[in-house]
Amino acid sequence: QVQLVESGGGVVQPGGSLTLSCVVSVVRRSAYDSYPVGWFRQVPGKEREGVSCISSRSTHVYYADSVTGRFTISRDNAKNTVYLQMNTLRPEDTAVYFCAVDLTRRSPRRGCAELSGWDWGQGTQVTVSS
Repeated sequence: QVQLVESGGGVVQPGGSLTLSCVVSVVRRSAYDSYPVGWFRQVPGKEREGVSCISSRSTHVYYADSVTGRFTISRDNAKNTVYLQMNTLRPEDTAVYFCAVDLTRRSPRRGCAELSGWDWGQGTQVTVSS
């Protein structure tokens, strides 16, 4: 069983920054630091998309083209927490952002491309508007 609690969403002007956090509680034989984690986002009427994913020990990272150079994913395994630093935000970044744990332990690039096999948080709204 996995529980994920996101925080840090809100309203920001274009060009601004936000940092999302997600605390993960894993009740399994394996610990949190053995699973890749990721951030996804979804807008009404569209499919959820992978934004950024990171391997269990932070050795491999994937970013969607739309956020490369603006967003940074990181994780602190001692705190069971994953972060998404979002800079130079644009109106098209407006979405509900979800963190997730990859129960199948895929590579970040593959995991971010597939919606199955993840345990999800409840989501946090990010709105970029002037």
